[in-house]
Amino acid sequence: MSLQGKTLFVTGASRGIGLAIALRAAKDGANIAIAAKTAEPHKHLPGTIYTAAAEIEKAGGKALPLVVDVRDEASVYEAVEQTAAKFGGIDICVNNASAIQLTGTLATEMKRYDLMNQVNARGTYLTSKACLPYLLKAANPHVLMLSPPLDMNPRWFEGHVAYSMAKYGMSMCVLGMAAEFRKDGVAFNALWPRTGIATAAIQFALAGEEGMKQCRTPEIMADAAHAIFVKPSREFTGNFLIDDSFLYEEGVRDFDKYRVDPTARLMPDFFVPESSKPPPGVVVG
Repeated sequence: MSLQGKTLFVTGASRGIGLAIALRAAKDGANIAIAAKTAEPHKHLPGTIYTAAAEIEKAGGKALPLVVDVRDEASVYEAVEQTAAKFGGIDICVNNASAIQLTGTLATEMKRYDLMNQVNARGTYLTSKACLPYLLKAANPHVLMLSPPLDMNPRWFEGHVAYSMAKYGMSMCVLGMAAEFRKDGVAFNALWPRTGIATAAIQFALAGEEGMKQCRTPEIMADAAHAIFVKPSREFTGNFLIDDSFLYEEGVRDFDKYRVDPTARLMPDFFVPESSKPPPGVVVG
């Protein structure tokens, strides 16, 4: 199946995983609303909504760059209305925008706590809510959260309670909204990487250049997201998916193509339950 003619509203799509998901859809001829804050080039981080739009158009899609702060209700609603007005509706909502700071309780300033919870949990709730009137009219509507399985193991909280609360807030939206809108045919699913993904967050906030070598490329998340979006929304909802396990179920066997450096050991990501084993032949850590 193809996403040709489908309209995606993607938060944080100016770079990284959000942009990769947008580009994969663009190859099918999809319409992409790039809802992100970066209108001017950042001194460290690559990409703006305008460079992303150029890449999407080059890949075969149609792009609508929008300056959006997912913490701002008016900003989100205005962007959703502009998207629907330009493309005639919204078929897919991707909640990718996220803020991260891996600090303990005493080291986490409340302004950082507020930022993470406003962007991650509240921003996801708000963006989903704003898109829903259009999703309810769509033929095969999907909402995707880039968030982890709801594993309440304390190990995922003890070093960074604030970040975990904010990230799990996104997953709780999946749990609740999938049930709430199941009868309406709107799918809500979560997708999470088994390994580190080579993004600016890894490079500048977590592991540096050496850490990047131990990552997979964002394309693994983009391919998994595409496989979700083409599934019947009434039949595939409420799932908490790990990228490589899901793609293996979909028939993918070559996971080396996603590695930044095939000679480096793969870095495990946070929040992957111990019960989730990698596909045959994949070694992590």
